[in-house]
Amino acid sequence: MNKKAIKAWIMYDWANSAYATTVLAAVLPVFYASVAAATLDKDTAASYLAYTHSIGMLCVALLTPLLGTLADLSGRKGDFLRGFAIIGVLATLGFSAIGEGDWLLASALLVISTIGFAGGNTFYDAMLPDLVPVERRDMISSKGYAYGYIGGGLLLAVNLLMIQQPGWFGMGSTLAGTRLAFISVSLWWLLFSIPIFRHAPRRPASPELPGTWKGYATVGVRRLKQTFRQMRRFPHLIRMLVAFWFFNDGINTIILMATIYGTSIGIGTADLMLALLLTQFIGFPCTLLLGAWAQRWGAKRVLIFSLSVYICIVILGYFMTQAIHFYLLAGLVGVVQGVSQSTARSLFSNLMPAGRTGEYFGFVNITGKFSSIFGPFVFGYVGQITGSTRWGILSLIFFFVAGIAVLLTVNAQKGMQDATQADQEEEQNGSIEALLGKV
Repeated sequence: MNKKAIKAWIMYDWANSAYATTVLAAVLPVFYASVAAATLDKDTAASYLAYTHSIGMLCVALLTPLLGTLADLSGRKGDFLRGFAIIGVLATLGFSAIGEGDWLLASALLVISTIGFAGGNTFYDAMLPDLVPVERRDMISSKGYAYGYIGGGLLLAVNLLMIQQPGWFGMGSTLAGTRLAFISVSLWWLLFSIPIFRHAPRRPASPELPGTWKGYATVGVRRLKQTFRQMRRFPHLIRMLVAFWFFNDGINTIILMATIYGTSIGIGTADLMLALLLTQFIGFPCTLLLGAWAQRWGAKRVLIFSLSVYICIVILGYFMTQAIHFYLLAGLVGVVQGVSQSTARSLFSNLMPAGRTGEYFGFVNITGKFSSIFGPFVFGYVGQITGSTRWGILSLIFFFVAGIAVLLTVNAQKGMQDATQADQEEEQNGSIEALLGKV
């Protein structure tokens, strides 16, 4: 293994998690409502923010499968990652220039930064099998998420101080401190991305890769069609994908709705922000520990364990009444959130043909984004018809139970054999085509 490249890969999670924690989870929602959309009523501002998230994810879902195909063909996943990361960094920096009533500009920047963040992660995930052998993927994948927790948590703590104590940083107001927080996220993201920009692995370009952008698109679309047709050859990958649709939707809904749910039952903003920090710092050691367990006992077993804990979380969440309960549940989320995502990533990488991880992770990305609309919808619909968000949070049990049920049918060993056989056949076909070309 290339140790420098692996360290650089892990450090990228440290870099871009600042965007996930500070911008997406903590600061931007409040900034959007109170500053960018200050000229709109609160309900309209919340709706516009939700629509903006949907548009950004839709753009990512439509772009990444094709771009992932091209990254596989060119062998230059690192170049695509660099491009998307820089897009995200510049858009995040742009938030610092938003004034009162600039909701349209804020929405546009959020769409662009979402494309940079989520699009870059597609190529980041797809690098894992290029860097790490199968027996080490669970541990390395877990390290990435663990370092993301600590990196994002550290900067979030500083950003909250910038906003709550702006004078400590030479700022004259909370708004100035918020603008400084956006600037710090963009600089953090860029600075700690430099190692992966320098050490990203490269594979030889495919001989079918043409020399024009029109040709790239033509070949990319053709490869995507082949991928859709060939998916039936990988039944265990398909089962893993279906399981992922369920449990990932449940996890994302908890992440998106936790603050709203806590607010609806009377928990204060300060407690909600501190609980978010608690999740980050608990997530660091627990993701490393459970990642080591996954390497020893198998990623599938640890993933099922983490999803079982999520079932306990939603049940306990139904009975939550005080801030201390929210802290306890945030701690439980910190224990399992990172390892559930890291083991899913390593399982996917083992079940995919090594030469097509970019396009397959792009496919996971697009289907995952589309499937993620159901969890929030079920949460909102159940809460509306029952008149209580408690029943909404309890309804999420379905997603975790269904995910575990499908996951139990996945045979990781058989799936790896299918992927290896596909790689061998593709390599053999490529050699035959090259020989015929010479003749």
